[in-house]
Amino acid sequence: ETGPYTRCQTMNRLRSAMRKGKRARMEMGETAKPKGKRSKTAFCFCPSENGFIVLPGKTVDAASACTYHTFPDSADVLLRSQLLRWYDKEKRELPWRTLAMTEADLNIRTYAVWVSEIMLQQTQVATVKDYYLRWMKRWPTVKALAAATLEEVNQMWAGLGYYSRGKRLHEGAQKVVTELKGQMPQTVDSLLKQLPGVGRYTAAAIGSIALGQVTGAVDGNVIRVLCRLRAIGADSTSPAVTEALWGLANMLVDPERPGDFNQAMMELGARVCTPKGPLCSQCPVQPLRPSWCDFKFLLTSSSPSGNSGTCHLCPSEPWDDELGVQNFPRKPAKKPPRVEQTLTCVVVRPGEEGEEEYLLKQRPHKGLLAGLWEFPSLLLEAENSEVKQKRALCAELNGILGTCLTESVFQYVGEVVHIFSHIHQTYVVYSMILKDGGTETQTEDTQWLTRSSLQEAAVSTGVKKVGMLSTHCV
Repeated sequence: ETGPYTRCQTMNRLRSAMRKGKRARMEMGETAKPKGKRSKTAFCFCPSENGFIVLPGKTVDAASACTYHTFPDSADVLLRSQLLRWYDKEKRELPWRTLAMTEADLNIRTYAVWVSEIMLQQTQVATVKDYYLRWMKRWPTVKALAAATLEEVNQMWAGLGYYSRGKRLHEGAQKVVTELKGQMPQTVDSLLKQLPGVGRYTAAAIGSIALGQVTGAVDGNVIRVLCRLRAIGADSTSPAVTEALWGLANMLVDPERPGDFNQAMMELGARVCTPKGPLCSQCPVQPLRPSWCDFKFLLTSSSPSGNSGTCHLCPSEPWDDELGVQNFPRKPAKKPPRVEQTLTCVVVRPGEEGEEEYLLKQRPHKGLLAGLWEFPSLLLEAENSEVKQKRALCAELNGILGTCLTESVFQYVGEVVHIFSHIHQTYVVYSMILKDGGTETQTEDTQWLTRSSLQEAAVSTGVKKVGMLSTHCV
């Protein structure tokens, strides 16, 4: 510890101040209070060089926040310099960062950052890099993307997941060309209002990185960093906490390098201040964080349940010694994914050039995996016997092919499990071989593809898993 007081002396001062505050409240007793906003007598914990200064007996409105959830005036400048110094030295070289730094054309730069931010939603950086490079090589401008078909976009996006993102990028590009004369929006507000699929964070990220606008950007990584720096332990998804975090981000953002600062905050959360196993000893802004020993004492002394009731940013649950810094942020428990079973059949016929062809059917243009291609499939409402499953497939495929297949032609292959963010999907897989290579489909939303073409088609990862399972059975 630095400064005139040791940690032990600091903690003794804290305890003494709290005892004095308690005696003062007991001596005052209960007095009549005018009606109006509810208020409570509470301790105000103010950060100082040696921990916290406790100011007992201060009247705090029930909706207010404790002062240690904000930064002292001098801390924001120090945080900026330390964080940007670390970022300049440690940042990862990523294609979208390089393009944002080197592209002189503002329209192309804004488009390029937009593409990267949409791809990075719910997807790891390592996965995005190759997709981003291929995308920008094929569609280097917003006009080039607008001229593409949705089928081409889905093909390029195949395997990246959350397929509606690609569709919204395509829709946005077409809107820019047809309604905005090919010019990307140039402010955070216009990005938010005019581009489909662009929310508060994405607009702020594009605005700061591509356009140099001075605005904070709050994603999952930044939420974690700020909650730990300022001991914000209330539900991080609540409106009150969300607004508080955006307020902190806007206060901290560097006015000279807003894009770099926001990326530095995200980089810190992704690589150092991680959800599990954070590398606190490597954190460039760790000295600005409250002492956990002090905070734990203050928190557990306020009330048995953790939150004294006066602060909407303090934890509502007791401190967990085993979690330490991972007590922050707090989130509500996720709902378990719903369980689904899908009956699917890999139908094969001889191709004209000797290569086998596979029957694919297009999914509806709205909903899960909209517009993608899959093997003929049916949702299983309940556990069915193999006989009933074959009967259902027989009816489905006779309708598609205009044939009179019998249940005996179907062979059970096995099961494939694929996990979506909100669905635990099990594919019950059958196969069937058509001897007549000239069999044609009776509906427009079907096509025959060779195995090599199937790998390049707009199909989901789950469909590719089904295809791999059936390889040795068809």
